[in-house]
Amino acid sequence: MAASAEEEKQYRASWKRLALFSVLFVLLTAAGFYAIYDHFSGRSLTFDFRLFAPEVLSAAVLLLLVYFAADGLRLYYTLRALGYRIPKKAMAKLVFINIFFSNITPMATGGGFAQVWFLHEHGVPIGRATAATTIRTVLAIFFIFSLTPVFLLTLEPLQDKAIIGEIGTALAVFIVLYLLFFAVVLLRAHWLIVPLSYLCKAVHKLQLISAERHLRWQYKTRREMLRFSRSFSVYCRGSKAAIALSVLFTFIFLLSLFSFPALLMWGLGYDVDYLVSLGLLVVTTFIMYFAPTPGASGISEGVFGSFFSDILASNHLLLVTFSWRFLTIYLGMLLGLFILQRYLVQSAKVQGVQ
Repeated sequence: MAASAEEEKQYRASWKRLALFSVLFVLLTAAGFYAIYDHFSGRSLTFDFRLFAPEVLSAAVLLLLVYFAADGLRLYYTLRALGYRIPKKAMAKLVFINIFFSNITPMATGGGFAQVWFLHEHGVPIGRATAATTIRTVLAIFFIFSLTPVFLLTLEPLQDKAIIGEIGTALAVFIVLYLLFFAVVLLRAHWLIVPLSYLCKAVHKLQLISAERHLRWQYKTRREMLRFSRSFSVYCRGSKAAIALSVLFTFIFLLSLFSFPALLMWGLGYDVDYLVSLGLLVVTTFIMYFAPTPGASGISEGVFGSFFSDILASNHLLLVTFSWRFLTIYLGMLLGLFILQRYLVQSAKVQGVQ
């Protein structure tokens, strides 16, 4: 009974934190849109019904299907290379649960924790689930970090941006630190056991966890890190077809993600330079990786508005920014919240029957 009461307390605390992050997400998002309205769009806004033209809506739905499907398949085939097969229906749910959590928690990569939890619920050990989500993230980072310096140096719309001077100075440092971190995680994960052990001790000394839980965390940390250390070599020795498909669907996912602004501008009648639009989104996404706000809220809107302010008419800038975020983030978040609630209710019913 005591354990049940403790779990109930933790459950309520988790939902309170989630509610707090949700409010923070909404406030920061509103601040980002206001910054665009006040600083980049000349306080002008026009709703253009051309975005509801049948050909535009059809293209948007098709691109969304590719975007969501590729997002799920890139993790699905990473798991296949690691020797695990997750039902496609469960993977579809995971796509939207991940979008919800990754945008409601601090840092743009926060959804990985939700994915590990969900995969563990479906029989994947925590170490392997962590390895799969990390490898999936590294593949995306490889594409984005490789292309960002190229676009920063070659895209004309970026040359007059003051923010680029700051990014250019820090770019090499960010890339080196990120790649070094993931190199350690993937190739020498056992090196992290000692720092994590000290972290557990510090948490225990602060009396945030009991002595029993401290010992349990120490054991689980060592066990899962050793499992994780072996997982990357297992991935490399896995099915070559699965590895190739995990890379291919990562590329398709990113290409579809970066194509939404071009689609919206085409729908509004602009003569779209697709490469410029794609390059601006690559750099925007790169900046979002380092944003400390939930899902890069506020920062992503502000950066997007700054980058596209010279391409879009002032009355279209806020409209395109909102439409881009709605299609790639808000829609997925709403579906993710709905799916998560249904999943938790169904899980509670199953546990109640047992």
